[in-house]
Amino acid sequence: MTKNPYVRVVTVVLLLEALVFYAFASRAETVPTVEPLLLFPSVIGDWLIYRDFPLDKEVLEVLKADDTLNRFYVNQTTKEMAGLYIAYFQTQRYGQAPHSPKNCLPGAGWEPIQEDFVSLRVPGWDAPIRVNRYVVEHGDEKSVTLYWYQSHNRVIATEYAAKFWAVADSIRYRRSDTALVRIMVPVGPAGIDVAEQTGGQFVQAVFPALLHQLPL
Repeated sequence: MTKNPYVRVVTVVLLLEALVFYAFASRAETVPTVEPLLLFPSVIGDWLIYRDFPLDKEVLEVLKADDTLNRFYVNQTTKEMAGLYIAYFQTQRYGQAPHSPKNCLPGAGWEPIQEDFVSLRVPGWDAPIRVNRYVVEHGDEKSVTLYWYQSHNRVIATEYAAKFWAVADSIRYRRSDTALVRIMVPVGPAGIDVAEQTGGQFVQAVFPALLHQLPL
């Protein structure tokens, strides 16, 4: 098992988490002030809120997030739909952490059919952001999912990198707050490429509001 790169990476991450917990558990953590996600803008460029979908109590108990947003927007020009999900965690010190869509979506019946990364240029960011691209299907339905972890003026694609920075920031800044941002676009008759393009356009529209909402 020790020759397996995956096992070695997981072991290192767990050891780092344990080190941080024992070394800094007695130190007061800095918890930034964040406005409720329910106040997230209902109009974003050409995108208008369609409906909020509050999560069930049972789901919230599993997620252990401090605040969540689960909302659909509709583009007033193209009539395309895009779902926005945000799970915000004030701290990861006591075991709370974002649940990867790679685990949650299959658990909800969505089966992955494509998985890779895409780079997107967004307003207010010097370089393109790198996010996960995850195409899933549920029966006859397909969706393109774009997701990333956002904290401390960073956009992080991979779960391992998110863990690493959580440890690093706990040491340097006494902060472990983070957010998972997930965007889902239903695949229509035009196909996956068009849905991905719609998702990219929605990311570009919503990103400035995310920078304003989430703590730097």
